[in-house]
Amino acid sequence: MTIKIGNAPCSWGVEFADDARNPPWTRVLDECKAAGYDGIELGPIGFMPEDPALLGDALAARELTLIGGVVFRPFHDAAQWDDVKQASIRTCKSLVAHGARHLVLIDSISPRRAPTAGRPDEAEPMSKAEWQGFASRFRDIAKMGTQEFGLTVSLHPHAAGFMDFEAEVERLLGEIDPSFLKLCLDNGHSHYAGFDPVAFMKRHRERLSYVHFKDIDPVVKADVVAKRTDFYKACGQGIFCNLGKGTTDFKAVKKLLLDTGYDGWCTVEQDCDPAGPTSPVDDARANRDYLRSIGF
Repeated sequence: MTIKIGNAPCSWGVEFADDARNPPWTRVLDECKAAGYDGIELGPIGFMPEDPALLGDALAARELTLIGGVVFRPFHDAAQWDDVKQASIRTCKSLVAHGARHLVLIDSISPRRAPTAGRPDEAEPMSKAEWQGFASRFRDIAKMGTQEFGLTVSLHPHAAGFMDFEAEVERLLGEIDPSFLKLCLDNGHSHYAGFDPVAFMKRHRERLSYVHFKDIDPVVKADVVAKRTDFYKACGQGIFCNLGKGTTDFKAVKKLLLDTGYDGWCTVEQDCDPAGPTSPVDDARANRDYLRSIGF
């Protein structure tokens, strides 16, 4: 059994491929390696080159493994289905070209849900028809990623979208065949949504295929939830603190993974403002040092 530790471009503030504030992709690769990681995620499609030779040479030169990629798109919006599907196809092709394994599906932020991030009792539910379409879109992309591209596809709950709180995550997992939709749990987003990631992972351990390591500052969380702060402003305020400085019990996470024979990648994702006051490479290095200190 081997647990490998990676990082992701979102730890450098890269949430959208066309954000002018993004650092160069080569810098992200350089700093990821310099901070002590063995692998990296693709980031939003279009951030890193889609030319397999160009990206492949860059990864090889730094001895970095491409772990997987995230489709962070509005699965909740039927009118955006073509965008979701095209982004998914492009991401799958890029992952397969480099032997990456993980395709992670995330419903992006919705204006209908953003004000109730961290407030499960107030969040607006979907209508029956909306939910049926929502679940169907996840099902279709999961089947495509699994059956057409041979990837391991997982669901990732995320604050301020329609796949956020524990009950709705349970509902979707219950409606989609686990043979083609697994679970990628992010510790920080679980705490943001108000449920215990360790208990959730334990309950769904057979379905857990991938883990995102994130910590959350409880003081900042309380403030942004109370003020209904925009998710990206909350990131800029440091809601996702360095690992070991917040709510997540990483020692308990480690024990669960080791006790149940987890074999694969755990990827640090410290969502931040690309123009923020802290140095992403310094945070990445501190996070890697912390994980080593507890045996990862």
